[in-house]
Amino acid sequence: MNKIDELVDILKKRESDDDKSKNAILWVLAIIGVVAAVAGIAYAVYRFVTPDYLEDFEDDFDDDFDDYFEDEEGEEE
Repeated sequence: MNKIDELVDILKKRESDDDKSKNAILWVLAIIGVVAAVAGIAYAVYRFVTPDYLEDFEDDFDDDFDDYFEDEEGEEE
């Protein structure tokens, strides 16, 4: 009977060690998830707040492009 009690104690220790390792893995994944969520929110705020410089550049380019062709049409007439 003594040997059976020792085996039961060994199995309980293994189970408690497995629970501790699972708990540690869970904490690490939770921390990684929180960091990823904060980074995603920060990136979304950054994209929302920064102005769109390309839009201004395209507008200026279109105006110059249209003026160039209007000058050529005026010379042909």
